[in-house]
This record gives sequence, structure tokens and C-alpha cells, in this order.
Amino acid sequence: MGDIVKINALDEDALFDAYLAASTSASKAAIIVIPEIFGVNPGIRQKCDKLAKEGYLAISPDLFWRFAPGLQLNPDVEAELQQAFGYFGQYDPNDGVKDIEAVIHAVRAGVAGHGQVRNVGCVGYCLGGRLAYMAAARTDIDASVGYYGVMIDQMLNEAHAITNPLLLHIPTADHFVGSEAQAAIHSRLDSHPKVTLYDYAGLDHGFATEIGERREDAGATLADSRTAAFFTKHLT
Repeated sequence: MGDIVKINALDEDALFDAYLAASTSASKAAIIVIPEIFGVNPGIRQKCDKLAKEGYLAISPDLFWRFAPGLQLNPDVEAELQQAFGYFGQYDPNDGVKDIEAVIHAVRAGVAGHGQVRNVGCVGYCLGGRLAYMAAARTDIDASVGYYGVMIDQMLNEAHAITNPLLLHIPTADHFVGSEAQAAIHSRLDSHPKVTLYDYAGLDHGFATEIGERREDAGATLADSRTAAFFTKHLT
């Protein structure tokens, strides 16, 4: 359904790829889909395609373009999972926020023949969930959603800078984000006027993936319905 488009990197003389899906009519808003550590794989493209069917311009940047362009990995294959962990260790999330901001600029200016889209949100998963939090704190993105974002507890000193709505989905049995980290997130963000947190009792990291062994249908459906309502309220 979608196409690969080129995005001008921010403060760098470079272009990077992004997967873009849009309906044939004018988009009601844009949503940046920030992938997990597995790249813009079939599951992430499917999320973009679903958003396009809902009337959004959906675009997913290639986060690892600086050292592993075009990466697409399957988390259910052990060797590819370990490969992804290696790339995560190399990755600088500060570069990711810059790339998200570059996509924001591109979408608002009109990307790949699509008209200008003023309202831009983002939704991210795992590493992308962390980047959604960072984007909320560091950019002027209109609304952000993070699913099982990692290491957010280490960046709570940036919470004061969040001025636009942020929604975080937190599975309580996340084996990458432990109970202490979850408690720290709640302690700092529960009272934040721009932040909404939802817990998912007993669910683990990756529960809302589109395809694969990690998906938990009931939890994914609930979380996605909350995300849809959040974007309807804050982007359209």
C-alpha cells in the first residue's frame, strides 16, 4: 500500500528512507510510526497501512539508517533478535529525536507530493516508545503515544518540558521495564497534566505487535482503541 520516500536529515547533508502510507483523499492528520529495534518490518508497515485506512498520513522512519539502512528483522527468530539487540547497543536515541523532527518538518511542508499536513502525532514501540517520550519533551509534536517504552525512567528529568499530550501504555509484566522503573514513571508522571498512563496487568513487552508470537489480542485491541481515541481528540 505504501511507498518509500526520502527525508532530509536534520543538520546533516544526508537523506534517509521512510515508509509512507496515505489514503487517496486529503489526510486528516499525520502520524509518525516509530519502530521497535527491528526496523520498518512488515508489522510496522501494517500499522502504517491501518492508520492510512483511518484517514491519516502515516510515515515510519528508518531509525538505523546511519549504520544499518533498510533493516527489517523478525523478533521471533533468535538470531535476528540478538542482531537487533546489537544494533540497539550502537544506537544513539538523540539521533532518533533529530530524525523524528526531520519527519515532522517534511510532513508539515508536504512530503512526496502529499499536501501540507499541519497536525502531526507519533506512536512508538519499545525503542520507539522511548523516542515518543523524548519527542514529546524535545519537539513541538502535537500528540505522542508510547507502547512499552524502554528506559523512560532514566529520562524523567525531561518531563517538565512536555507541553503537548502524551499517552504511555505500560504492561506490568514487561521483562525489559521492571517494576521499579514502572513505579518511577508513575511517581513522576501520574500528576503531570499532559500525560496519561495506562497499565496492562500481566502483559509483557511487545503485546501490541501486529504479527508474531508476542501479540496478545485483547490487550492490543484495548490499547489501540485508547490510542485511536487519543489521536482523534488531539489531532483531528
